Amino acid sequence: MNALSRFVRGVLASPLWVILWLMVLMFANMIVPLIYFDHLEARIVLITFFLGFGLLVVLTGRFGFNRILGLGHVLWIPLVLYLISRVGSYPATDAYGLWIRSVIVLDTISVAIDTTDVVRYARGDREEVVSFD
Repeated sequence: MNALSRFVRGVLASPLWVILWLMVLMFANMIVPLIYFDHLEARIVLITFFLGFGLLVVLTGRFGFNRILGLGHVLWIPLVLYLISRVGSYPATDAYGLWIRSVIVLDTISVAIDTTDVVRYARGDREEVVSFD
């Protein structure tokens, strides 16, 4: 099974709450930036999303669908820091400003979850997190 199909199969075999969480992240980091594509921040969010997706596929191909995939969002750390530096330019009452704040919150939560997963991997929890049966 190639890395991309293994990754997709792993996502689809995940618990419903994980799939829903990933859909929220995809909406905020992939779909909404297309609406605001004329803004630099939106283009950076979109590029970071696709770079992270590529990293997730590479990690899946190398290590399997396990907790090391938390490294796939490592690029969200500088992204969040960049967005924090820009958030003051857009009021929270503006839809774009609200979206930036949403991405900061969502991606920060994701990085916290991912950090926990990577620490667990480093401590020896290296089993596949879903069953491919």
